[in-house]
Amino acid sequence: MSKPTADWERVGDRFYRKTQLYTSVFNPELELENYVVTGAPYSGAVALYRDEGKIYAYRGTQAAKFTIDIHSCAGKLIRQIPWDKGRIKALGWSDDERLLVVTDDGTVRSYADLQGDFAPFSLGHGAEQHGVQGCKFWSTGFVALLGDNSIVAVTRYDEPRPQLLAPAPAGDVISWTAIPPEHTSSRSVEVLLAIGKTVYVVDAAECEDRGLEAGPFRHISVSPNGKFIALYTEDSKVWVISSDFQDRLSEYESKVKTPPKDLQWCGNNAVVLAWEDELHLIGPNGAASKFYYDSFMHLLPDIDGIRVLTGDTCDFLQKVPDPTEEVFRLGSTSPASVLLDALQQLEKKSPKADDDIQLIKANLDEAIDVCVSAAGQEYSIHWQKQLLKAASFGKSVLDLYNSDDFVHMTEALRVLNAVRYYEVGLPLSYDQYIRLTPERLMQRLVNRKGYLLALKVSEYLHLPVDRIYVHWARQKVRSSSTDEDGICQEIIGKLNGKRGISFEEIARAAFDEGRGKLATELLEHEPRAGKQVPLLLSVGEESIALDKAIESGDTDLVFYVLLNLKKKIPLSSFFRTINTRPVATAIVESSAIDQDRELLKDLYYQDDRRIDGSNLLLSEALSAPDMTASTDKLKMAAKLLRDSKEFAPQVAALEDAQKLLRFQEVFEKDLTERFVGLSVNETMSKLIKMGNMKRAQKVQTEFKLPDKTYWWVRLRALVSRRDWRELEELSKGRKSPIGWEPFYNEILGAGNTKIASLYIPKCTTLTVGERIEMWVKCGMVTKAGEEALKAKDRGALEELRKQAGGNAQLDIDRMIAQLQKGR
Repeated sequence: MSKPTADWERVGDRFYRKTQLYTSVFNPELELENYVVTGAPYSGAVALYRDEGKIYAYRGTQAAKFTIDIHSCAGKLIRQIPWDKGRIKALGWSDDERLLVVTDDGTVRSYADLQGDFAPFSLGHGAEQHGVQGCKFWSTGFVALLGDNSIVAVTRYDEPRPQLLAPAPAGDVISWTAIPPEHTSSRSVEVLLAIGKTVYVVDAAECEDRGLEAGPFRHISVSPNGKFIALYTEDSKVWVISSDFQDRLSEYESKVKTPPKDLQWCGNNAVVLAWEDELHLIGPNGAASKFYYDSFMHLLPDIDGIRVLTGDTCDFLQKVPDPTEEVFRLGSTSPASVLLDALQQLEKKSPKADDDIQLIKANLDEAIDVCVSAAGQEYSIHWQKQLLKAASFGKSVLDLYNSDDFVHMTEALRVLNAVRYYEVGLPLSYDQYIRLTPERLMQRLVNRKGYLLALKVSEYLHLPVDRIYVHWARQKVRSSSTDEDGICQEIIGKLNGKRGISFEEIARAAFDEGRGKLATELLEHEPRAGKQVPLLLSVGEESIALDKAIESGDTDLVFYVLLNLKKKIPLSSFFRTINTRPVATAIVESSAIDQDRELLKDLYYQDDRRIDGSNLLLSEALSAPDMTASTDKLKMAAKLLRDSKEFAPQVAALEDAQKLLRFQEVFEKDLTERFVGLSVNETMSKLIKMGNMKRAQKVQTEFKLPDKTYWWVRLRALVSRRDWRELEELSKGRKSPIGWEPFYNEILGAGNTKIASLYIPKCTTLTVGERIEMWVKCGMVTKAGEEALKAKDRGALEELRKQAGGNAQLDIDRMIAQLQKGR
């Protein structure tokens, strides 16, 4: 096996290498020079479409069907997208392998998963009028240059909001590029325009002339880290300057009269010039090396190098990574290089292996780390193994060594070797793999329908697999021509029991394809009601949606279904649907009482719930703004109940309410006081308080109130207005329907002991002890003594004597003596 240095090329004081990734990439009949080619970041897919500026030179006026062909780096066709929607002005990729197609009228199509489904949006800002001249893309957005030199920026694809940047000067734009927001001090995209002999920098706020005099610049390109700018001048020179235009770092003269067709960065430390079959690699300080190809080439830049794509090969050009140079550089005496040599001596069973180990023992852990890192940078499986074996040999000598990095690297290399295989065609470098992350790599495999490999890698790396299964099922639903039952059984058979599977997503894909029955069957297996219900409503399964919502116990979800049902179906059907579901009925009632009383009335009428309907009308009558409306509501409530004998008491009560309203209306007119809203008792009480005893008695008569009720109302009203004279007159009466004790209690509670005492002698049904206590509460101890003397209760007199004072005590003593004499 040849050493890795065989592919190295010295450029100044640095080494660069060209790794051949794939051969026989495209069909030999494919004329790659007639295509515009663009590659996704992180060794992603490659999109091709015929250059419309060249097609007629080959085919004349013959009609041609345009397609956008998406290939892997190995040339395998992933997807062919038919195109008939206008002239394509630019193709670009995002970090997550989203394809962006921009037409000359400013229409943009965003293809998210290589499967042909797209989301369109328009650039606006005059794009349709002036036309799009070209676009520059970065990981999360792009800028478009319009025919009037306006620049429109789109900074995100999930919610595209095209924004017009500051006006640029008039004149022909010879070349241009963009610096992504993450590499600018303003944190907004900056656009570099080569116009005339200078370069303008345009951002959202201003356009600034950088004052260069060496233009016009045929090419302009920004390094991946945004720190350097490469310019190709009219006199065939390449300048590398700092991105703030302050320092010129290097200069190189190509000595080729025709300008290159492309200029790109190879990582952050070299610039590549490309003609049709000749490539110049320019390193620091103007040093350069040349590469020649047998056919037309395209440059596909990446974060750590550049892919060179021809009809026959796909190469990766990059600076030799530091660990690799440390191990393999000719004459290297680094600990890592010595450790690799020790392994080779060990394989030869030479004692020199031990000598090598002893030589580097002090730096053995460092040597192991470098060998592990260098293994990650190799595309050759042979050298990956050799470097890892060397690291393992070194580990066996050390007593203590943390093997986490070693284990991680072996796992990463197994994954990388699997996805680099030409059938998969993802030739990721280790640095790209780390930046991309394993999770996003799995998404790329899934987008290519590499489900088995994605599952195996995910299980190997302990990543979740539910998204892989869901994607497979969605594609099955979309593309399978078998009957719906067969598809459902196959999907359920594979996915049932798998954790985290969202059957709702699969069912939605089925619904989008017009397979409503399949969607319903799949939703039966979705455990989350919140996911089931909205889609069931969409497919027209309202009853099932309502049942699922009720089963979930989520009242908000039930309410959501009911709102949708009410909008979609006739009211009678709506009521029939909820009638058999008490939970739904209860939710409708509780929400309608505050928000839609007419709906509630209809519900009660439909269900023949007359009492509930009548109560609703009654509550409306009580809150009605005027007498007429209130009376009308009461009439309606009575009418609702009148047809049934079982509701006779309720009808009578409602008619009484109407009668009361009429009385109250008269009282309000005559007495200019508010009566509406008061009950019969409250109305009588208010009349009595106002001194309208006759009107109060009339109310009693009209409503056939018992005397007891009337006397209670009268008593409390008189006490309330402190009408002691009237109460004194009442004490002279012979009979009271409520007895006399309430009079005593109410008046005493109001604080008038004198009037209260008038009623004590009339409480003949009470015991002597109770009457004595009543006298005492009124502060009349002597009267209490007379009550005790009359009953000949010496014990009570003795007790009263203790409470008495002054003359009252003398009176009590006299009563006790009188009682003793009588004995």
